[in-house]
Amino acid sequence: MPEDRPPYPPFTRETALRKVQAAEDAWNTRDPERVALAYTPDSVWRNRDVFVRGREEIVAFLTRKWERERDYALRKGLWSFEGDRIAVRFQYEWRDAEGGTWRSYGNELWEFAPDGLMRRREASINDVAIPAADRRIHGPRPEAERGIDFPLQ
Repeated sequence: MPEDRPPYPPFTRETALRKVQAAEDAWNTRDPERVALAYTPDSVWRNRDVFVRGREEIVAFLTRKWERERDYALRKGLWSFEGDRIAVRFQYEWRDAEGGTWRSYGNELWEFAPDGLMRRREASINDVAIPAADRRIHGPRPEAERGIDFPLQ
């Protein structure tokens, strides 16, 4: 049975927003196997200074990431879209092994295959230490907050 992951390119504003929310929802599961299924078997990534190719490496990368980034919770927002590409900005918060709290800011560029699977992902990310009391992302986005933009800082 062929794999596919609607919505498919070319994207409209509505379908791009659905694709972004689906990605946010999947990443908030912190399930590397589930997340990897949204990517082509030969997907290529740049995540910060790490280069990843294929689902097996995606699963290994995400497993390490979520072992290090405890209590990870993410918000993604549509920045732009055209044809088979979507640009997003995101923020996520997490704790390290020593109990420090972090907010990570980033931008991603996505390119999709005709079947709706992502074939390329490039992510630029910066981490900022924050006081635990400043944490505002505590889990998956509640239904009532879907589509609401998040603050820059």
